[in-house]
Amino acid sequence: MEEAKRIEKILELLDKEYGTETRTYLEHENAWQLLVATILSAQCTDARVNLVTKDLFRKYDSLEKLAAADLKELEQDIFTTGFYHNKAKNIIACAQALLERHGGEVPQDIESLTALPGVGRKTANVVRGNIYNIPSIVVDTHVGRIARHLGLTENTDPVKVEFDLMEKIPQDHWILINLDLISLGRSLCPARRPRCGECFLNEVCPHGLAAGQED
Repeated sequence: MEEAKRIEKILELLDKEYGTETRTYLEHENAWQLLVATILSAQCTDARVNLVTKDLFRKYDSLEKLAAADLKELEQDIFTTGFYHNKAKNIIACAQALLERHGGEVPQDIESLTALPGVGRKTANVVRGNIYNIPSIVVDTHVGRIARHLGLTENTDPVKVEFDLMEKIPQDHWILINLDLISLGRSLCPARRPRCGECFLNEVCPHGLAAGQED
């Protein structure tokens, strides 16, 4: 199948399976809460983050309170998300930077976002896509792995994967491709035991086709 047609078919099948409504798995009420939740989500499940932020955002209900938080106390508040020392340090510094540099507003541009403590391209793109509806591609472990399975990239570096996907995926699907591949990674295509035989992308996935030939 011609590559452009194959990618079109991939997107068509993903749309059919998951719909075309954008969604976020991290619970939040505003931009800074999503930013904090995404920082917490590194090496942690969204479900765990949502449990933690339910109480966290009640306790620290403003950026000012978060910026003034005691480091040790915040570490205990977020302990179960893992890597709590660095996360707590970055969250406090990020809140302070938002107040000092941006008047308490979360910026939209990638350069300003990635200049914030603890914010890389993945976190920045989550905010840009979900808060500001700016077409952005978020590359987490699911997205990177499945993009390689689908033959959309050969790279393992998340930034290189992001740019490969930006080149091959139409911009109107940049946000959706993140969400859909994460959903796929959590259901049919986990890292350890992908269920290729059950996958609706089997006919257009080189990894699935290869797995079928081995059976």
